[in-house]
Amino acid sequence: MNDPIVDAANEHFASNYFEAREKFRDYVAKSAVGQAAVYPSPARGPRGEELSTDVAWFGDRRAPKVGILVSATHGAEGYCGSAAQLDWLAGRGYERLKSDEAMLLIHALNPYGFAWDRRVTQEGCDLNRNFVDFTASLPRNDAYDLLADYLVPRELDGPVLVAAEAAIEKFRKEQGELAFRKARSSGQYRHPTGMFFGGFGPTGARQTLERIVSDYGIESRTFVLVIDYHTGLGPYGYGELQCEQASGMSGYQRARDIFGLSVTSPDLGTSSAVVLNGTQDDYWQRLLGNRHVYVCLEFGTYPPEAGRPVMRADHWLYAYGQTEIETALGYKIRERVKQHFYPDRADWKEMVLYRCRQVHRQMIEGLRM
Repeated sequence: MNDPIVDAANEHFASNYFEAREKFRDYVAKSAVGQAAVYPSPARGPRGEELSTDVAWFGDRRAPKVGILVSATHGAEGYCGSAAQLDWLAGRGYERLKSDEAMLLIHALNPYGFAWDRRVTQEGCDLNRNFVDFTASLPRNDAYDLLADYLVPRELDGPVLVAAEAAIEKFRKEQGELAFRKARSSGQYRHPTGMFFGGFGPTGARQTLERIVSDYGIESRTFVLVIDYHTGLGPYGYGELQCEQASGMSGYQRARDIFGLSVTSPDLGTSSAVVLNGTQDDYWQRLLGNRHVYVCLEFGTYPPEAGRPVMRADHWLYAYGQTEIETALGYKIRERVKQHFYPDRADWKEMVLYRCRQVHRQMIEGLRM
């Protein structure tokens, strides 16, 4: 006997960005009520293909309450978010909207990263560290400065790698594991080929989001509820609803009122993520203040320590191994990144869709509170 959730997982998870985009466009067109728009990217795909962020609006364009679903902020994590958006479309979630409610689906916010199976944008930036105010002083990360050449060494094997790992282990023993996690992942603004680089200015993907928000008049709404899909942190297959520091304890409480006690906060130490700089919620907080709720729906894949060499190899490839990008080694590195952030396994995909259906239902209920 067929299981509907298995059938949905088989249907909605794509094998690459281009298949995901085609599925998204097809479902929006079949809805007959979604208003579609395309935001072309200046980046190109691995074979020179055109890339884009695709958008669909459901409901009255003047609705005061809007839900927003964002996929592929971290490109390679887009397999999960795209499938979740497709599942909402296939389930005709738009038919449950009331007259004062609307939904905005933003598919592949970082199309370059999705197409190339990288977390970063075409500028090499972590988009979820890029939403800082670049007219002000940028956040410092002195610990990352100390570790930069070890986190992304010039060679992936031999004495250089051994020395780099020894230096990292020394830091962890002396400073502690939490200090290492903060140093590595909270965001840094000095090393453009390094990990979690927040940029020297707004990325193209950030500007795309800002254009979408302006085009759809999001700033004027009375209440906006944002779900931003991510993968890579937490237990395998578990969907953690994370708040960010930007919204503070009031934002955390608003999220708990809607989604329940499973919501976590880095401020409280309950999140699998540390406090981060320049997250997407920094943008929503500046734009909307307490008229919004932002949650990162983070699905665990494999242990973070398993992901560290994967990300190291990806950053090495574009910093020191550019001649290898279109070789067997380059393809292998890209495939490893994809596999880490998208476990192409039935159990994981089923867990993702079960959780997303719950969160999507809670989201609609939350618009009515």
